[in-house]
Amino acid sequence: MGFIFTIHAELRIKKRKLTKEEIIDTVKYPDITLKKYDKYYVQKKIKRGTIEVVYEKKEKFIRIITVYWL
Repeated sequence: MGFIFTIHAELRIKKRKLTKEEIIDTVKYPDITLKKYDKYYVQKKIKRGTIEVVYEKKEKFIRIITVYWL
């Protein structure tokens, strides 16, 4: 399954000095997963802190909506 990043997510990743690899790793191996209104909220503690990624699952890909520090 592939990953698609929205323009908003791309901007937030750059602004927060994260990498796409960190985001994909968070989606694949989260510490915490919540689901609200067909969106997934996953959290993972990385070296610099804890991030949360919001995404939607589609048939053939995962669409990353946004990412932020907690």
